[in-house]
Amino acid sequence: MAKKHVLKAEPRARSGSGVLKQLRREGWVPSVIYGRGTENKNLKVDAKAFGEMLAHATSENILINLDLGGANQLAFLQSVQHDPLSGKPLHIDFLSVDENSEITAHIPVHLTGEPAGVKAGGLLEQLGHTLEVRCVASVLPEILEFDVTHLNEGDSLHIGDVKLPAGVAATHAADVVIAHVAKSAAAVSEAAAATA
Repeated sequence: MAKKHVLKAEPRARSGSGVLKQLRREGWVPSVIYGRGTENKNLKVDAKAFGEMLAHATSENILINLDLGGANQLAFLQSVQHDPLSGKPLHIDFLSVDENSEITAHIPVHLTGEPAGVKAGGLLEQLGHTLEVRCVASVLPEILEFDVTHLNEGDSLHIGDVKLPAGVAATHAADVVIAHVAKSAAAVSEAAAATA
């Protein structure tokens, strides 16, 4: 399960592009929180604290306890708009959730073990570095680890082959490839020579 990060947020009364630029110069990131059953609220969060939180997170799809001056609100980091040159966050969208809210998130995929095919000279290619999943907020995983030691040369690991945590479902088809062990160049040229 993903750990919940804590982030202080303050109401933001001001809006408009000039005002938002001024907020950013003052060290804030303009943001908004929305969701079913709650009214949209304009917020601002400390840019430094947000940057540090993201640096220690495995992805941008995380659960956050927003500290709204005494009242806490569980939120899902829906999207972050980054400056294309500096990479600094320009705007953040939070989705108001509770422990039983169903959310869709992109979770990082880590492959574990050395495939048998790699030991035989093959090459492991990871085609999916994240996996889109659907689950309730309380069981959102931080990362997904899949063992690939059983893969031989020419084998693929599909979404349908992996065991996801309880309550977590992949949004893509079962035949989508996560990883593949390619045959070595020598094996490919030997096979080509044999058929010639």
